[in-house]
Amino acid sequence: MSKKDYYEILGVEREASGDEIKSSYRKLAMKYHPDRNPDDKEAEEAFKEATEAYEVLSDETKRDRYNRYGHDAMRGGQDFHQYSNVNDIFSIFGDLFGGAGGFGDIFGGGGTRRGPNSAGEPGVELRVRLPLTLEEIAAGVDKTLNIRLWTICDSCSGKGAASSSGIAQCPACRGTGEVRQISRSVFGQFVNIAPCTNCSGSGQVIKDPCKNCSGEGRVKGETTVSVKIPAGVNSGNYIPMRGKGNAGRRGGPAGDVMVIIEEKQHEYFIREDDDIIYDLHVSFPEAVLGTTIAVPTLWGEASVTLSAGTQPGHIIRLREKGVKHLNSIGKGDQHVRINVFVPKSLSSKEKALLKELADSPNIAPERLEEWRNSDINNKKGNDDKGFFDRVREAFS
Repeated sequence: MSKKDYYEILGVEREASGDEIKSSYRKLAMKYHPDRNPDDKEAEEAFKEATEAYEVLSDETKRDRYNRYGHDAMRGGQDFHQYSNVNDIFSIFGDLFGGAGGFGDIFGGGGTRRGPNSAGEPGVELRVRLPLTLEEIAAGVDKTLNIRLWTICDSCSGKGAASSSGIAQCPACRGTGEVRQISRSVFGQFVNIAPCTNCSGSGQVIKDPCKNCSGEGRVKGETTVSVKIPAGVNSGNYIPMRGKGNAGRRGGPAGDVMVIIEEKQHEYFIREDDDIIYDLHVSFPEAVLGTTIAVPTLWGEASVTLSAGTQPGHIIRLREKGVKHLNSIGKGDQHVRINVFVPKSLSSKEKALLKELADSPNIAPERLEEWRNSDINNKKGNDDKGFFDRVREAFS
């Protein structure tokens, strides 16, 4: 931010009116613009200083603060010296110079004007949902997608015209692709910019349309796209494929394909981040006596060992058996959660054996029996307590 006096930079008195400040800035901007002073760093710096001064003095609030406190009051304001391209600066105050193309229009070059050979409308982005299994996500996978989309018309090579002479500049916008409406009020000049409706913003009109595509420059077709899915993606993640989507209208650039990941629900695995949960159901004798059981993982079969007296809800951790970390080394873990299977139907013999075992103190713990026989379970004064609160109280 310049430390020079803003009034001195613009060459105006401190009592100068807004119109005087605006007029002075116009003259300086025209004088020092780099298009008129190529490779002149001093002219470029003078242009930026003039713009900085105008940005402050053209705003009554900022001007009042500057008059009171000087440059210290402008800290945190716009720093025009950070811009390497002065046309970016001009875009902020372009309405001062009338003309839509910035200084390029004033000096006869640059700007946004497009001729009859300019590119047409860009293709619309195409979104494709890709369902993946957990196994595919865990390791990463390469997929080939068949996509229906707009493709370039072979008959006219995407130009939309039957011949090169069949394309002309749009007379309504003179090839700019835009129309401008200028309105004036007591607050100043306002410029409304909108795409030209005559040429849909392309700046071109087709006099002799291609019969194959009716002047669109594209036709409905199919293509195959190969996409590499990295390991560790999640539902909702997307992979952009630049320029692989719909062909643009009348030679416009192709749009993108956004491949959106959808994770299929697994038959028996539950995913939490990069970890996997697997519910292992064991019989009562297996939990009591202990055993070794083979369990599935995303990377093949693994064995888990249950110690004698394994309790329901116990978790056995299998390291590095989960999903690969996205853009990182290593994998998550698999957690095997133990569930004791309780049969719903038994034979007479099985029932008799269980009844016999039920009297054993090791099968029915003493404190569980105490809780059942205590008055806690039937106490009327504990109606406001939940079930688990009562259980905790009984076992504490």
